[in-house]
Amino acid sequence: MKIALIGFGKMGVAVERMAKLRGHEIGLVIGSSGIDSSNLKELKQCDVAIEFTAPNAVVSNLLRCFEEGVPVVTGTTGWNDKIDFISEICIQKNAAVFHSSNFSFGVNVMFRLNEVLAEMMKKVPGYEVTLEEQHHIHKKDAPSGTAITLADGILRHSLSKTKYSIHDFSQPDELSIRVVREDEIPGTHIVRYTSSVDQIQLSHQAFNRDGFALGAVLAAEFLVGKIGVFTMKHLLGF
Repeated sequence: MKIALIGFGKMGVAVERMAKLRGHEIGLVIGSSGIDSSNLKELKQCDVAIEFTAPNAVVSNLLRCFEEGVPVVTGTTGWNDKIDFISEICIQKNAAVFHSSNFSFGVNVMFRLNEVLAEMMKKVPGYEVTLEEQHHIHKKDAPSGTAITLADGILRHSLSKTKYSIHDFSQPDELSIRVVREDEIPGTHIVRYTSSVDQIQLSHQAFNRDGFALGAVLAAEFLVGKIGVFTMKHLLGF
């Protein structure tokens, strides 16, 4: 499989290494400037693209891949408000896109457990739910896409929370998300249910970027030859 890498930051480097370990070829590397006319020919010769850029670049990159008929996997976060638009265009173009706020298998298991726990806890009085996410200082979006996915899972089941907030003092109907940016933390996410007598925690800590990179490459392998909009639920069979 020949892969185009769109975005070559730390995640792009990790994806390149993982793709080569799995026997794939890197046909094109595009930096932060994004896709333009100078690299369209090489892009068209690739079987799939993997995109990790920035919230202000992801939509144009995906649209260009649709136009060129190249299936695209994106792990860029911070563009949730455009997902419906991109999904609609993808279907119109008979294209293929695979998007996820996090490609780690462990995190996606946490997403599932988070919803099960939220469903259980809405029947248990006396607990306040909060979220915390920790990442490296270079991360541009806050809260993280993973934290937003966790928050959405909680809000779907909560009887008292209607939205999330990153304010220091949240309102009673707000799910508080604490955002930490320190050093080179790959990613830690913690869901806490706290009462006056105890605390329940659900957490995931990434030790490095390898889990994210492997998931992205497996998503690319899954996407080739398909048409439509896909997520980790399709890959993992959840």
